[in-house]
Amino acid sequence: MTGSTGIGEGGRAHPFSRRRLLGTGLGAAAALTVVGAGAGAAHAAPAASGASAPRRGHAFLAAAMDAYPDHGDVRLTQSYTDQAGLFSTAFTYDNALAILAHLAVRTEDGRARAVALGDALIYAQEHDPAYDDGRLRQAYNVGPYVYYDGVPQPDGFVRADGTANVGTQFGFTGTAVGDMAWAGIALSALARRTGARRFLAAAVRIGEWIERTGRTDEPLGGYKFGVNGANEKLPFTSTEHNTDLICLFGRLARLTGDRVWWQRRARAEAFVKGMWEPGRGASGGFFYTGTNDGVTVNKSPIPEDTQTWTHLALDSDRYARSLDWAARELAVEDHAERRNSTVPAGQSYEGVTFSSASLLANEDAPIAEFQPRPNRNGVWFEGTAHLALALRDRGARGDEKRARRLLASLERAQDLLGTAQTVGGRALPDRSGVVSASSPLDTGFGFGYYPYRHTGATAWYLMAAVRSNPLRA
Repeated sequence: MTGSTGIGEGGRAHPFSRRRLLGTGLGAAAALTVVGAGAGAAHAAPAASGASAPRRGHAFLAAAMDAYPDHGDVRLTQSYTDQAGLFSTAFTYDNALAILAHLAVRTEDGRARAVALGDALIYAQEHDPAYDDGRLRQAYNVGPYVYYDGVPQPDGFVRADGTANVGTQFGFTGTAVGDMAWAGIALSALARRTGARRFLAAAVRIGEWIERTGRTDEPLGGYKFGVNGANEKLPFTSTEHNTDLICLFGRLARLTGDRVWWQRRARAEAFVKGMWEPGRGASGGFFYTGTNDGVTVNKSPIPEDTQTWTHLALDSDRYARSLDWAARELAVEDHAERRNSTVPAGQSYEGVTFSSASLLANEDAPIAEFQPRPNRNGVWFEGTAHLALALRDRGARGDEKRARRLLASLERAQDLLGTAQTVGGRALPDRSGVVSASSPLDTGFGFGYYPYRHTGATAWYLMAAVRSNPLRA
């Protein structure tokens, strides 16, 4: 989860949140018009009927990558199904996760897809319409559509003039350090797997952009949030983003042999460890979200990903209690009797929610304008996969049993939730892809999650299923 944890106390949202518009399809899906999706299937998604749950997850990733066959082989993966109302938006973060999930499966098809997505990220880096400094944008368009105001977006990922098709209609034009870090992690994984120098070179460019743009000498240190669409630096510093950098900078140090990356890694790690709240007993053992001003630690809300990603990146017994805090304090169970639940009768899902604020959401008010009311017990499936993987990675007594329960909930969701959804106007393989949430949930950071099948949630599920830790340097 990137692009949002630099927000201050009280859940005030800033404009640069890649998920803030999620769920617009609940109120506006009727306006969705996908153009040209019915033409020849140059990239046919594999059938998934009767396949194992992980194979069906990979079939979803393939279908979301191949949704626009008439718009070139240089392509990214659409992040959400059409019903989410974000059209052909492909978030950089989600595509980095897709690369890592494709590599985790260790098949020739998975490797080929990972390489193709890595080359598409390099294409975006080298063909930005305004910058030549190594940055990637928050998101891109990968297929044509007609926007809600009636203005068409006719291009695929590569525009007619050869530039990368930045997601301007939704304003996804800024660059977050966390999104960049995940892209660098994915590219470095490709460099290690393939030995191709172009992937390492692109990852190094990302690392250098983060060093130039994000490094701060404020009292709490670390690396700041990134820039908005106007290229203005944002004041927040995120625990999650700096956790990502522990991995990225560590990988760059090993792959390049340049010790400067170890120094940069130490700066990010010091910030993360400075966010630790040891407490006593059940009152502590978690990481705070970050800081708004580089001086004061934000004490609320407390998100899930800063508890699980920190373990995956640090691999330290000293901070391992954060997993127990997340499993205990953010635990939810969703079923049809819950207020504002959209889960069908007879079904039940367990897992974790997004943050401590999600459990206190106002169930009488919409999450945002034109959005539904939240369910305090909605399961955030991406975060549930984070926790499952982190528990399997820790391997303490009872961890595997708890992880298997969470994985079973994820696989049940893939089987039963988000039926009849499409990507690029095309039907998905049967029972493929994990929805982002079991019911509408309020993150506490100014945006929500909804029951639409999601590249990011599916990729995290797949990595948890095969015990592949993407944050180990």
